[in-house]
Amino acid sequence: MLKQIELEKIPDLLVKFDEPLSKYTYTKVGGPADILAFPSSIEALTTLLRLAKQMSIPITVLGNASNLIVRDGGIRGIVILLENLKRVNVAGFTIEAQAGSTLKEVTQIAQQNALSGFEFVCGIPGSIGGAVFMNAGAYGGEISQVLVSCKVIDTDGNLSVLTADEMKFGYRHSIIRDKNLIVLSAKFELQAGDPTQIQNEMNRLNFLRESKQPLEYPSCGSVFKRPEGHFAGQLIQEAKLQGMRIGGVEVSTKHAGFMVNVNSGTATDYEQLITYVIEKVHAHSGIILEPEVRIIGEK
Repeated sequence: MLKQIELEKIPDLLVKFDEPLSKYTYTKVGGPADILAFPSSIEALTTLLRLAKQMSIPITVLGNASNLIVRDGGIRGIVILLENLKRVNVAGFTIEAQAGSTLKEVTQIAQQNALSGFEFVCGIPGSIGGAVFMNAGAYGGEISQVLVSCKVIDTDGNLSVLTADEMKFGYRHSIIRDKNLIVLSAKFELQAGDPTQIQNEMNRLNFLRESKQPLEYPSCGSVFKRPEGHFAGQLIQEAKLQGMRIGGVEVSTKHAGFMVNVNSGTATDYEQLITYVIEKVHAHSGIILEPEVRIIGEK
């Protein structure tokens, strides 16, 4: 295992040892990371990846830990949070944002620069890296519709650039997961717009999100993928599962597609509730729900 003194030699790298991941996840669950690393430069990340490769230490990248459940046993090896890689550049109709930039931040920058086309992500509680990783979408828009290219790094520390076509986007999917790549930054092509109209649209979408989603509680966001021809929340509601609780986690009474941590819930509570909902929805409708949320770590 990398020693603290070895990591302290890497510029632009903050590290914490045996750090509870519940402090960083949107669900407020998750056991400790052996090493939690916060690089603030590409050079620091590259050095860390190469050291880990040399010593055969596993690497896990969490983005900003929003659409994610970390199990109660935590994660061995090195866990990387990219929240300090957050530079955003605007050139003409193009925005390039580093992976740790939040979607909220980037939509605000787009609005300030009279650029339209990114409003659909304004309320998604995620980062650019995570959004590209899973082709995030909402209200009829998807990242794949605006992405031009993506800078990535593999776990050996090799850099490359992928075009939108090379990303192999699908519903909540990209090649990033298949190839075990790490998003460094993404370039988006937007269009000219009126700042007031852009802000009005962002306000409208945020109002819809706040009125329909249980944002007052910790959650992992939308738990299940949308089944073809159906809505996961509606299927859960029809199976009379709203308000169903295991431990401290319950199916939201505000939006059945969400599971919220209402009383010191654990990752085990989340997993058991997800399994229960899948079984009951299948029994009621014949449809098998597929989780959208990533579940990682040790039990």
